[in-house]
Amino acid sequence: MNETMVTLVGNAATAVEFRETATGGMARFRFAVTPRRRDRETQLWTDGPTSFYTVWAWRALAANLAGSVAIGEPLVVHGRLKVREEERDGGRRTFVDVEAVAVGHDLSRGTAAFRRVVRTEPVVTAPSRNGPDGGSDGVPGGRPDHGPGGGADLRPAVREKVGVS
Repeated sequence: MNETMVTLVGNAATAVEFRETATGGMARFRFAVTPRRRDRETQLWTDGPTSFYTVWAWRALAANLAGSVAIGEPLVVHGRLKVREEERDGGRRTFVDVEAVAVGHDLSRGTAAFRRVVRTEPVVTAPSRNGPDGGSDGVPGGRPDHGPGGGADLRPAVREKVGVS
């Protein structure tokens, strides 16, 4: 099937709206892309006209977007381009949507701390060998478990931003 895949670089223009549906989560937000060009005459950077897209995401991507993206953050969005026209208020309007396959923060404009989401069924585990004596807490290799993201290697500023202690 022929689909138009696009990669957009811009900023989240609205908060992510997340809804639980019968088939899993759904999220959407508006995305702003503003081209910047160097004006040769004035030797200054100038902004071109801003294009707005509605980004849609489903299931795990939708849930992760809701917990990761805030208004104004620089993002890279990759997905299927959808153009649709609707009759509204007596006039024809064109809407441009992107059904996201992947979304990430634009690391050319800042840093991010990735935290893997583990979605597994709960399992019964054996009690730890070291117990509450302050030992390794049963983590293989004798290292303490710092939870998602392994908070031990995060710099203090990054740890504060992502809420890892």
